[in-house]
Amino acid sequence: MNAPPSSPEDVLPTPHPKPSEFGPYGRGLLLVSEFVATLGGLAFVVLVAVSLVSIVGRKLFSMPVPGDMEALMMVAAGASATFFAYCHLAGGDVKVDFFTAKAHPRTILLLDAIASLLVGLFGALIAWRSTVGALSLREAGETSAILSWPVWLAQMAMTPGFVLLALAGFYMATMCWTARARVPRKGTPS
Repeated sequence: MNAPPSSPEDVLPTPHPKPSEFGPYGRGLLLVSEFVATLGGLAFVVLVAVSLVSIVGRKLFSMPVPGDMEALMMVAAGASATFFAYCHLAGGDVKVDFFTAKAHPRTILLLDAIASLLVGLFGALIAWRSTVGALSLREAGETSAILSWPVWLAQMAMTPGFVLLALAGFYMATMCWTARARVPRKGTPS
């Protein structure tokens, strides 16, 4: 038989905010993030199909798809940025909780709030710099070698995903901070 918990802290779950607990803004942000991530996934499916057609065409008929690698690199840049916000909102980030496994839930939520704030700041910084870089490339008029696609479009396509990541990070920082306030302090009766 299991021993009864020795203190109130032993029965406190780690109250990390779940999508079911989001407010209207969080649910809207989650829906937009899901939609954008789905578009990114569809873009990768199209890229795989184009790559397969190009490989089969190259091997069997000596007719590859012209510019397939250019298209892959340019579309994959924007598509890969679409997944980060949804991952963060759904709690899919990789966390190494070896040192915090036995920590009080308030401590864990404080660390999660700080980490989410850093994610938000990182997303904002990358969104800003990718936009500045894209505008610089547009001014230079750089295009891809085979398809002659404007390179700035590929870089600008990353910006919405990083803006969403910034919003998701700031939202989760707020959620973790407010969830922390609801958890009783260590040693106080619940």
